[in-house]
Amino acid sequence: QVQLVESGGGLVQAGGSLRLSCAASGRTASRYAMGWFRQAPEKEREFVASTSTSGTTTVYGDSVKGRFSISRDIAKNTVYLQMNSLKPEDTAVYFCARSSNQYTTTLQPVGSWGQGTQVTVSS
Repeated sequence: QVQLVESGGGLVQAGGSLRLSCAASGRTASRYAMGWFRQAPEKEREFVASTSTSGTTTVYGDSVKGRFSISRDIAKNTVYLQMNSLKPEDTAVYFCARSSNQYTTTLQPVGSWGQGTQVTVSS
């Protein structure tokens, strides 16, 4: 069974940076697309970014384009989300996600979720 473990969340001032990590367990973890969603209080879960199985195709949500960057280390089964120029509206719980399908460029439908890590951006 695949487990996704996030780390790297925390409190940062507006304009600052954070890097989130998501480590995936399981022998077949590298076969799946991976990415991130986020959910702020009283808001729906929002797509943030994804990377394909190979890492060559990346997709970003409109609200983070140009500020966030996703990458993956296939050997370590780990995905990273580098978040720069953070804004208070980026405050949310960030969830790592893994695709349901193997060898795909798209994250959805999502097959597994991590527990989430809190990111708080102060103004």
